[in-house]
Amino acid sequence: MKIKKAVFPVAGFGTRFLPATKAMPKELLPIVDKPLIQYAAEEAIKAGIDTLIFVTGRNKRAIEDHFDSNNELEAALRTAGKNDKADMVRNIIPAGIQCIFVRQSEQLGLGHAVLCAERAVGNEPFAVLLADDFITDCKKSVTSSLVDAFCKSGKSQLSIMKVDGPEISKYGVVVQSKPGGNISGLVEKPRYRDAPSNLASIGRYVLTPDIFDILRKIPKGSENEIQLVDAINFQAQKEAVDTVILEGTRFDCGSIHGFVSAIAHEYKKIVDK
Repeated sequence: MKIKKAVFPVAGFGTRFLPATKAMPKELLPIVDKPLIQYAAEEAIKAGIDTLIFVTGRNKRAIEDHFDSNNELEAALRTAGKNDKADMVRNIIPAGIQCIFVRQSEQLGLGHAVLCAERAVGNEPFAVLLADDFITDCKKSVTSSLVDAFCKSGKSQLSIMKVDGPEISKYGVVVQSKPGGNISGLVEKPRYRDAPSNLASIGRYVLTPDIFDILRKIPKGSENEIQLVDAINFQAQKEAVDTVILEGTRFDCGSIHGFVSAIAHEYKKIVDK
């Protein structure tokens, strides 16, 4: 079965970027001249996905506006002879791509955000992309790699990367069962000395639809929230999860350091051209 839908959880407050995010969603913060959420949307579209489901919250209307048409702006640009920019505005979302916006009325964790998208997703496998994870320098997009792996195995897929040292405690960490992808568990933010491996799950997933039933039934986890990691761990214990190693450069744009580093990295590529 092809993956045609992707979920983008974008309801967070972005408190680490206040006051910039007081009125503007953090997902619209730009890496040079393009917002984070647009990079993620383009990645999904390149993977053959045609339905983008944004799980939003209060003060996130600007994300909907960004992906909507803006006839007044386009007309003004064409009148000024700036047809290239007008075309860029028109083609932010290509023809044939549908955007759906679902409200997460209360922030109860990433698992809850995914669960909010259940009606829009339906009973089919789907991708999840966290816009905070800015991934670049890939020969093939991360989501495309996950979709291809899913088509071969029919199992949920995680994008993972190696993290050596104490930083591993910031991630969901893979419990390996055997080489080649299959895992037996996923542990959320373990202490460094308790980490079961140096393989960290990052913000790209392809999930089978049974994840919704699992999310409904699992107890709340850390921070008294419904954790997606706990639901994936349940799948992994049933040998229903595989992994794909990240082949690219990742920046955690949920942090100021990662965000600034991503801008510097991409700007250097422009200067070096």
